[in-house]
Amino acid sequence: MIPPQIFNLMSPAPTVDETTRRKPMPLNQPATTSEGFKIHQIEEVGAMDERKLDKLPFGAIKLDKDGTILSFNQYEAKLTGRDPNKVIGKNFFAEVAPCTNVQAFAGRYREGVAKGDLHAVFPYKFDFKMAPRDVTVTLFYSKNTQQGWVFVREN
Repeated sequence: MIPPQIFNLMSPAPTVDETTRRKPMPLNQPATTSEGFKIHQIEEVGAMDERKLDKLPFGAIKLDKDGTILSFNQYEAKLTGRDPNKVIGKNFFAEVAPCTNVQAFAGRYREGVAKGDLHAVFPYKFDFKMAPRDVTVTLFYSKNTQQGWVFVREN
């Protein structure tokens, strides 16, 4: 069973400039409308099997340190119209969502991976090969697992 708090992980779009890096809240405080995921909540998602990831009410894409897709949940498949079996193993930024291959998205991911510290929340407009969509993106990278996450919630 998926813990109920997992369904409330995504926050509404931040009201600050998208280049502002967000710091996660202390773990003993509840999530607010502008801070996105807390670290322990991301770790809970990271431990989920594919079946549980597919039940999440937001897009969840697991990446390796280079941006290769390791997992692509059903919500994200529905949002983008892409078959998870056809995108797993491809580079998210270059082959699957080239509109993200910009400094504000892919650059932020690469910099965070290089530093071993990434937890950012920002608004974004997906506009490649689908109807344009305004979303809130949470990027996270774990040094422990050497895996990253892209979480996507429609606004």
